[in-house]
Amino acid sequence: MSQSPHALLQAHFGFSDFRSGQYDVINHVLQGHSAAAIFPTGSGKSLCYQLPAIALPNLTLVVSPLLALIQDQLSFLQSKGINAASIDSSQSREQTLDVMRGVRQGEVKILMISVERLNNERFRQFISEVPVSMLVVDEAHCISEWGHNFRPDYLKLPRYRKELNIPQTLLLTATATPKVIEDMGSKFGIAPEKVTLTGFYRPNLHLNVKGVASRDKVDELALWLSSRVHQSGIIYVTLQQTAEFVAEKLSQRNIPAKAYHAGMASEVRQAIQHDFMSGKQEIIVATIAFGMGIDKSDIRFVAHYDLPKSIENYAQEIGRAGRDGLNSDCLVLANADNLSTLENFVYGDTPEPGAISVVLDEILKAAELSSGQAQWEVVLNSLSNQSNIRPLSLKTLLVYLELLNIIKPTYSYFAEYKFKYLMPEAQIIEFFKEERRDFIRAIFTSADRAKIWSSVNFDKLNTAYASDRQRVLKAINYLDEKGMIELQSKQMTQVYQILDTRFDREQLQISLFERFNGKETSEVKRINQLIGLFTSDQCLSHQLAHYFADEQMTQNCGTCSVCRGEQAVLPPIPYLKPLDEIDFNQITAEAVSKLGKASSIVLVSRFLCGLTTPIFTKLKLRACRGFASLEKYRFSEVKLWVQSHLSD
Repeated sequence: MSQSPHALLQAHFGFSDFRSGQYDVINHVLQGHSAAAIFPTGSGKSLCYQLPAIALPNLTLVVSPLLALIQDQLSFLQSKGINAASIDSSQSREQTLDVMRGVRQGEVKILMISVERLNNERFRQFISEVPVSMLVVDEAHCISEWGHNFRPDYLKLPRYRKELNIPQTLLLTATATPKVIEDMGSKFGIAPEKVTLTGFYRPNLHLNVKGVASRDKVDELALWLSSRVHQSGIIYVTLQQTAEFVAEKLSQRNIPAKAYHAGMASEVRQAIQHDFMSGKQEIIVATIAFGMGIDKSDIRFVAHYDLPKSIENYAQEIGRAGRDGLNSDCLVLANADNLSTLENFVYGDTPEPGAISVVLDEILKAAELSSGQAQWEVVLNSLSNQSNIRPLSLKTLLVYLELLNIIKPTYSYFAEYKFKYLMPEAQIIEFFKEERRDFIRAIFTSADRAKIWSSVNFDKLNTAYASDRQRVLKAINYLDEKGMIELQSKQMTQVYQILDTRFDREQLQISLFERFNGKETSEVKRINQLIGLFTSDQCLSHQLAHYFADEQMTQNCGTCSVCRGEQAVLPPIPYLKPLDEIDFNQITAEAVSKLGKASSIVLVSRFLCGLTTPIFTKLKLRACRGFASLEKYRFSEVKLWVQSHLSD
């Protein structure tokens, strides 16, 4: 390395010194080690890969969970003259091809992708031909089952790193408990001494929790905002309709607030975000769809109109305030009214034992039909509908089966590759010489032709001209890049090798169900920990720091609501009509009739609590009488009530 880290910092980023922890992480990386950076939100984690990427000889590949994060970091890097790019779903074909050319030619130093991009066979084919110096995993807590935002696809990253011969990894996250830190490190083989924690506590954030009844929330919030005129802030809510409601009520009181949520058109969301970043729009009322990738330094307050989903979410969301180091306020308007909503989200994800059986039966069936090495081909959405397991939960189930060595992912592919000619077919063939010309001609002549589009027929091609699938992909990708054809691919299929068919089906079903149940219990416990934190008589900042493995904070903050003698007391939960006084048949008859043999205690309970599953979409149960009629009740109580009726 010709320049020292400090020289690179000054030359490329214009900073004279590193923030806490940055130098240690960067030094580990530049010495060739894998490392992890556990820094609070807004304290400069990104620099830990951005600076080494300049010094490392080859490409730095960054995996990030959200497009907003990618776009924000790209803007920053490009403003510093660092050649960074992304490949993502928002791009045109021409833009993607342009990025690929830049990566191949070594012009692009940093390539940012979503974790799902690595499921793409065409992308893996492309990136396998490019030397990569480092894999960076942003929001790395997603790899841990014990993290608050577990993403099954993240579990495949260690294997992809090995397959792509990437020598080192850097993990970045702001919200990791001791258990998650240990889990992350072990999956990537990162030595404990190469994990840098800078401490979670930020003294400029003043935490305030106040017990407020739902009917008084708007008044309380408006009063609190009245002393924060012309300040920039975010108000978080749980539901999209709540965002619209709160923004409207505040606007009626001349408080300039705008709603932001995933239900809006993307161009509307982008315009609101742009106005907020530029200071034109002061207050955003948002679901958690807003915030990831928002790097605005002067956010003076973050308020939670509804309870956050977990302590980790709370920490991440308040971390968007006060990044300039100036005093900022964080308010939670706490009550237990939407506690059932938070809990019920969790209960919608656990597959029923019978649904798990459907998946196990499919594995056994595939093994029987296989000749030679047993293989199982999975199209996720089809299996989700067949088993009635939500796609994300199904992904998790497949990962569990991988960890039990029942199945092993071998590769994924698009079931169909379609192309149309952008040049005359004969002209394309004549572009090549000798054996390559014969090969290209064979691809074209064996293809299934329609009026405009043709589909690659791998089996027919292999019969006429024995060819490795990877070579065919390389050839059609090349033709696409050169503008000779336009290539489209669809219907992702994951191919698993079946390692074990001798499992005790009943016992395995029970143990998998128990594992999901354990995860469910853990998630509900996480919600109760949140309530415990907000109603505690101990310093809020100290408790948060301890939760996130920060042992450096030994004294109370002196500025949170508890330290000021204002411990939160939650108001009583509003009256709900006892379940025994509700007419069961009246609100379930239509749904039970439509479900027929598929009807079960769990499905009827989910229907009443408004929790969707694939079979509800198929049968259009959301339009039936009674759907979500008990959404304010706790799922566990509704389930007992349903059981008492269906067991009669």
